[in-house]
Amino acid sequence: TFPLCPCIMDRTAVVTSSRDSSLPQFNTSTSTLAFDQHFTTNTTGILLLAEIVSVGMLVWILVGGTDYFHLSALSWVMFVAILLWILTICLFIIYLTRAHSRIPQIPWTTSLCFNCSAAVLYLVTAVIEAVTVNQAIRGRHNYNCWAASAFFAFLATLCYAGSGYLSYCVWKTKEEQ
Repeated sequence: TFPLCPCIMDRTAVVTSSRDSSLPQFNTSTSTLAFDQHFTTNTTGILLLAEIVSVGMLVWILVGGTDYFHLSALSWVMFVAILLWILTICLFIIYLTRAHSRIPQIPWTTSLCFNCSAAVLYLVTAVIEAVTVNQAIRGRHNYNCWAASAFFAFLATLCYAGSGYLSYCVWKTKEEQ
């Protein structure tokens, strides 16, 4: 009997051969990226997680749940918060998979520039948002969300400043070597 599809025959052959204990088992993984299990326990990983999960995401979720589009200043807050949140997720994945150590062509001192510029952008965003809170009626949904979002924007500023400082320390030690 001939199989209807040749790929079915190949797949069953692979499945049956991998279950045969008399055949040697080989690791066929060819990926050069490795998952750094301890990255989330060091200071850089903790700050990146804080920037992503508890701070950056809260800023745009709290503003996004209101009628922010009536005020152009809050549209700026949403732009900055979502842009930096996405870029921070990308940076976190790069560090988590150790891709930064495998691509020597990219100057990873740019993470210093990213963190410092993100701290400045979040500082401007937090100040704009704190000023905008006064335009909402006290005790209403918009007021509470915008005030909480301003607080988390200031907290994000501190996190990005801390990451910038750590990036500066890494850059300085690599420059001295």
